[in-house]
Amino acid sequence: MQTIEKGTLYIVATPIGNLGDISQRAIDVLSQVDWVAAEDTRHSQKLLQHLGVQAKLISLHDHNEKMRSEDLLVRLQAGEAGALISDAGTPLISDPGYHLVKTLRDQNVMVRPIPGASAMISALSVAGLPTDRFSFEGFLPAKSQKRLTQLQALALETRTMVLYESPHRILESLAALVEALGSERAMMAGREMTKQFEQFVSGTIPEVLDYFASHPDKVRGEFVLVVAGAPEQQAAEASEWDGLITILLAQSLPVKQISEIVADYYQVKKNAVYPRVQALKEANT
Repeated sequence: MQTIEKGTLYIVATPIGNLGDISQRAIDVLSQVDWVAAEDTRHSQKLLQHLGVQAKLISLHDHNEKMRSEDLLVRLQAGEAGALISDAGTPLISDPGYHLVKTLRDQNVMVRPIPGASAMISALSVAGLPTDRFSFEGFLPAKSQKRLTQLQALALETRTMVLYESPHRILESLAALVEALGSERAMMAGREMTKQFEQFVSGTIPEVLDYFASHPDKVRGEFVLVVAGAPEQQAAEASEWDGLITILLAQSLPVKQISEIVADYYQVKKNAVYPRVQALKEANT
């Protein structure tokens, strides 16, 4: 059995769906700590009951994390041992916990990981896209223009990209991916991972969009999107445009006009240039 250390916070990964994915080490830790900090205590209470764990639950979410961190710091410095869990998967990965861990690290309080399930890593492992280098982008902005701007800034990212999305915005986000990255980029969308209705859909971005647009009954559960990075050659070519783009931006020309000029000069498609112009404009404003 895992023996816990007093004055230590354990970052405990929990299942992303299938409750059988909890590790014995995680159960041992949760059974022995003085308290468990959780994003949604009602949700976490059901998990702890399933595991037969009786622990004091303390809420820690985006709205109270900074204040709660000070309280938990005092508890740990007094010799208590605690655990942090999220609603599903590994804490801090698009979930609360950063401020707490930073506060504890700054005060030399021990923080230890209890690894386990992660939606991001699980999706990468089955996507059939390069995994030697990847970037995690988390959830995209809710507002359409901010979402598109962020994706345009990633148009020349050569690493495989992983994003999270809700069922309410999945179609809008897939459409924005097509607009920002083009119609030829490969991707995989995973939903309901490890659960009964687990599904993975692969193809080009437009093909994945068409699938879910024509199967509204499948637009359910949390989505993980794994998107191929830009070809190295495309990224290298695009870097050659930057000098001309910068000069034209300094003249306050519209993005559309700059894209037309650069595309004509380098004999490339305008829609390939536009995201780069937009990204450089955003970076300089």
